[in-house]
Amino acid sequence: MLVPPILVFLAKNPIVDKYDLSSVEFIMSGAAPAGKDLIEGVYKRLPNVRFITQAYGMTECGMASHVPILNKEHYAASGRLLSNFEQKIVDIETGQELPRNKVGEVYIRTPSNMLGYLNKPEATAECLSSDNWYKTGDLGYLDDDGWLYIVDRLKELIKVKGLQVAPAELEDLLLSYPDVQDCAVIGVPDAKSGEVPKAFVVKKNPNLTEQQVYDWVKSKLAPYKWLQGGVEFVDEIPKSAAGKILRRFLREREKNKKIQVASKL
Repeated sequence: MLVPPILVFLAKNPIVDKYDLSSVEFIMSGAAPAGKDLIEGVYKRLPNVRFITQAYGMTECGMASHVPILNKEHYAASGRLLSNFEQKIVDIETGQELPRNKVGEVYIRTPSNMLGYLNKPEATAECLSSDNWYKTGDLGYLDDDGWLYIVDRLKELIKVKGLQVAPAELEDLLLSYPDVQDCAVIGVPDAKSGEVPKAFVVKKNPNLTEQQVYDWVKSKLAPYKWLQGGVEFVDEIPKSAAGKILRRFLREREKNKKIQVASKL
């Protein structure tokens, strides 16, 4: 079991070429979504790997709720629902269940759902419905065959003029750029749009420029997803031991930078 930052390492780091990984045939990833472009990068780098799969679940629902099936066609999916589990995708504005291929919050229900958080009734009420659906806080969708695709965390969404931008989508695109070693995207305040995306990038090519990164995203995505908040090069991306991007540190960095600028005025 790996986490997405290790997949990034396998796809991007030149040190990988110094080791014989020909015996590696199967990789499972978890803890955070790994995008299609990243997984394809690992397949390209490690041609003997037969399958890269993802799984999905949480402690509140008895650990794993979705498990992979060895099928390259759905390698960007988080798996298929286990027996004795129920799932639905819910509109975050209306609370109504959504049809297939529409992005919303993932709800899970099973007899093994937790009863609640100990001595935290408010937190319990926020995530458990009256009919025992667990609100995961994850954005995702079900395809026509019932495969679950996780897009991002609900709380990480960037809202640009009322439109929702998932940082993970931008990060997956940036990681597909050969000159990018690693990256993270956050929303930064903007007077006109409310928020706009900003990218923090670790260079693979020392000659990479901010404009090249901006133009790469501009050439691939709709205007509201462009990096209007800018591009900043950093030495490393802060991550937890589980490999999740610690966006709060990047937000704090951005906040402190603006305070320093304001103090000089």
